[in-house]
This record gives sequence, C-alpha cells and structure tokens, in this order.
Amino acid sequence: MTFRRVVTAKNSAGKSIVISDGVSPREMALQHTPGFISAPIWTTAGVPSLPYDGKDPMASNGTLLQPAGGSTFFVVTFPPDSVMMSTDFRPDLAGPEHLAAAPGIAETFEMENPGMHTTPTLDYGIVLGGKVTLELDDGATVHLNAGDTFVQHGARHAWRNPSSESATVAFVLMGAQTG
Repeated sequence: MTFRRVVTAKNSAGKSIVISDGVSPREMALQHTPGFISAPIWTTAGVPSLPYDGKDPMASNGTLLQPAGGSTFFVVTFPPDSVMMSTDFRPDLAGPEHLAAAPGIAETFEMENPGMHTTPTLDYGIVLGGKVTLELDDGATVHLNAGDTFVQHGARHAWRNPSSESATVAFVLMGAQTG
C-alpha cells in the first residue's frame, strides 16, 4: 500500500498550486517485518514560515523526532502481532530497518520491553483502518477502532495489533517543551 501525498503552496503570482503529488520519498515497506509500512509525510524542525521555500523535508533522511515547536506527520500500517511472533521473524534484521524507517523515534524503543517507548512529544492520531491496542504502563490497554482518535502527552506506550488484519494509523507528533 502506498499513501498519496499532495503538497500545495502559492506560486510567485500568489496563486495556489500543486507542488507535488505522489508518494513521500521516505515511504518504506519493511522487508523484515512483512506488512509494516512507514510513510513519513512531512516534518518541520520549528514553527513553519510562509511562503513555502520549495524544499521537501522528506528528501533527506533526518530525524522524525523534532524539537519543541517542530512537528512530524506520518502514517504507519501495523501488521498483526503474529508477524513478530513468527519463528521466521528476525529482530536482528528488522531492527535496522525500523531505525531507517523512523529515525529519532525508533531510538526511543526499550530493548527490554519490545514496542514500549516514550517520546518528548504531544501526539495526535486517528485510526484510519483496522484495530489497534494502545498499551500503557502496568499493562493498561485501550482498544481503538477505525475512526477513533487519541491525544498523548509524552506517555510511555506501545502499539499492538492482536487482530489478524493490518491496521493503519495517522500520527502528528509535535515537539514539546519538557521540564
């Protein structure tokens, strides 16, 4: 599955135009986690300014975890948990792919608690398709279905997909001030 990304701005005459229309250059279907798709759509390192400068932030492989005032918009398709439970699953091969697909975010994952992580961000999200389970501290879980939304304030969490179907979630991570 690919995610179409349409980027608009204004030209020098002030008219609204399409700047690009297609797949994000950083979209990745992971080979060693079959069914996992990471589609970073756009990122800003700080408060955006207008007019658009014409530079596609997805043209380089920088971090997706932005400082306070920055943001990242991305879409992830999670395969069923059974993919990671398979005897064929190779964490030694999957790990580097996840680091490449979500630099900055993947480094926050806890090795001793697979999937659990904390980012210094305010996260907005919506389940676009399928069902996912949001796991929090002490095993607390929240089941989310297509159309459900969430807001996370720097909470330690993991995303689980105990179903037999893939689930797709759109995220906006906003870099937050911590203190």
